[in-house]
Amino acid sequence: MADESRWSRRRLLGTGVAALGAGLAAPALAQTAGTAAAMADSTEMEGDAAIRHNLSSFRTYAWQDHFPSLAKGAILCDTQSRALHFWGEDGVTTRLYPTSVPLNDELTRLGRTEVVRKAENPPWRPTPSMRERNPEWPEFVPGGDPMNPLGVRGMYLGWQYYLIHGTHDTRKIGRRSSNGCIGLYNEHVVQLYDLVQIGTQVLLI
Repeated sequence: MADESRWSRRRLLGTGVAALGAGLAAPALAQTAGTAAAMADSTEMEGDAAIRHNLSSFRTYAWQDHFPSLAKGAILCDTQSRALHFWGEDGVTTRLYPTSVPLNDELTRLGRTEVVRKAENPPWRPTPSMRERNPEWPEFVPGGDPMNPLGVRGMYLGWQYYLIHGTHDTRKIGRRSSNGCIGLYNEHVVQLYDLVQIGTQVLLI
């Protein structure tokens, strides 16, 4: 049991990562005026050796360059600068958060989708391909478990297995550290979760 516990914490939370900057969540850059059932699968599981360096360097974007409107709000995930930009439907509310991004181009899916489901404390299950590659991984980690790699909130995208979610391991943020999903500090994903609607537009570039 002790060996299993050590493995779970190391593999689920990626303890082989060097600390990010000061190692703690930085406040979101923000300007503001003014549980659904969780999907059974997720791609979020990181190995120790594959984490890349933190190279976050935020860029500035105008929503008009990427979305036809702000109906239900819009999320732009920049996988190069490793940042998530949110614009509210009111045209005034904005958020900018540092993120984790996929480990490599093969795991990175770019293009347009939308938020189709939201969950507080989402449970985690490995995908079939992950189970095949890593049969020692647990079949299920309940929501709220500190070893759950999805953190405290999950926003499921229209692409199977893809989410925007939190993480209990703050060292992942700003790095290439995921198997496809976009990760946020838990405190940031809670903020974003409360702003996002079902149907919020999402673009990964």
